Amino acid sequence: GMYQSLLNSFLKIQTRITWRNSSPKDQTSPLTWINRTSDIWFATKSDEFMFNQKAVTDETNNVKSNGPLELGVTNLWSDIMDIQIGSTIKMESDKPEQLIQRILTASSFKLNWVLDPFARTGGVGIISKKMGRRFIGFESDQDRLLMAMKRIDKG
Repeated sequence: GMYQSLLNSFLKIQTRITWRNSSPKDQTSPLTWINRTSDIWFATKSDEFMFNQKAVTDETNNVKSNGPLELGVTNLWSDIMDIQIGSTIKMESDKPEQLIQRILTASSFKLNWVLDPFARTGGVGIISKKMGRRFIGFESDQDRLLMAMKRIDKG
């Protein structure tokens, strides 16, 4: 809720994508419910934005009802696992490459800007650069920021 309120002050929240995270981190002890989801916020400067539905529609993303398969895309993605895909070196806190590629394909063109307010180790920046997007990332930990910048420059 705090992040949504803060983000709403500057951007328009379009949706929150929830994906199945197969390796939960920061689990409280003693174990209660195991958190197997992770959220990614999709926000824009205005209500005018690009969304390429074909880029993210497949049988696993369609909503199934009691009857025939409904057309449309859900913001619950359970088909992408938290594994390394491609040649990128996966570091702790990086989202899966396939997940970021799907989001960027659906919501941006080459040379568009991608903002990651929690850059951590720079995984989104590396994938953005690979896909021809421009990247802005923020990170409060200066050491992590420097490490992320080096990773993005190499990527």
